[in-house]
Amino acid sequence: MDALVPFLQLLVLLLTLPLHLLALLGFWQPVCKTYFPYFMAMLTAKANKKMEKKKRELFSQIKDLKGTSKKVALLELGCGTGPNFQFYPPGCKVTCVDPNPNFEKFLTKSMAENRHLQYERFVVAHGEDMKQLADHSMDVVVCTLVLCSVQSPKKVLQEIHRVLRPGGLLFFWEHVAEPRESWAFLWQRVLEPTWKHIGDGCHLTRETWKDIERAQFSEVQMERQPPPFKWLPVGPHIMGKAVK
Repeated sequence: MDALVPFLQLLVLLLTLPLHLLALLGFWQPVCKTYFPYFMAMLTAKANKKMEKKKRELFSQIKDLKGTSKKVALLELGCGTGPNFQFYPPGCKVTCVDPNPNFEKFLTKSMAENRHLQYERFVVAHGEDMKQLADHSMDVVVCTLVLCSVQSPKKVLQEIHRVLRPGGLLFFWEHVAEPRESWAFLWQRVLEPTWKHIGDGCHLTRETWKDIERAQFSEVQMERQPPPFKWLPVGPHIMGKAVK
């Protein structure tokens, strides 16, 4: 089965040759950075309808951190358009980090629609280097559909661990690779080189659960779920929390 992958990758490359040429010449990235927020706004709205119950259940645990007067300092990493804001409990102080500055206008709109939150700031940065954020400054970090597209999941998780206070929580929801011996995994390998251009660096074959389990959290709770959209090549999802 492995022998088929290079042949099929070449076939897909030929079928999508203009896209790869634009990327090679450096013209595609600016286009992608502009259109991608609109694509994500549409996709995450649909995903929220399918995942609403699970997301409410996951993020309801943030209330357990909240004292009588203390507000929860929450960092959303790879915040995108802010589709998770509606699920956070009242009073959270939200800091957003994303490497794409084109998301800021979407965040402004999302915050205007979620007045129960306190919007701190939007930081343009990659998850591997969040030097603008102090050590132990966050009670909660949220990371949804992010670790698929970063350069180094390991470094991002190290940064998350750094900014979380002791006892702080990481909430995650990520898509991961299909089982290695499956035909679905073969097609993920075939499509990945092209999909990374379409999905702004998104990898289809990452086994992200391994990175989270190795990231020196004191406790990890995780469950696997089927993908919300069968028409996309992304595989099953993992959802859960990790305790520093």
